[in-house]
Amino acid sequence: MTYRITGLPAGPFIPLYGLSDAELARRGVQRQRVTACPGFPDRITMRDMPVGAYALLLNYEHLPVASPYRSGHAIFVQEGAQETWSGIGEVPEVMSRRTLSLRSFDEDGMMLDAALAEGEGIDPAIRRLLDNP
Repeated sequence: MTYRITGLPAGPFIPLYGLSDAELARRGVQRQRVTACPGFPDRITMRDMPVGAYALLLNYEHLPVASPYRSGHAIFVQEGAQETWSGIGEVPEVMSRRTLSLRSFDEDGMMLDAALAEGEGIDPAIRRLLDNP
């Protein structure tokens, strides 16, 4: 079995681009200048943002399920990002240079399994989790 990794669609974030810092703050978003690379992973393009770029830091609900595992967390989006990254059977560098907590869930939103993986261990860990029907 293969898998597809995609960045988030830009559409929901585009209305935030160019807003004043005060308007972003009213929406619970912070604009930050990128000071180190790697360090600010863009969740749309699936790349580390370059030093000097502007990142939007906001909460994103990544597991909107009706279970105890419903979850959201802070993410970075590069201000102005448009093109969503997508790859089949490919782990983007922004992920492979970090330690990842991978989890698999059933159709009811309940966790089935989990793994910590980094570098070349990410692909086999994903495939192992997907082996569970």
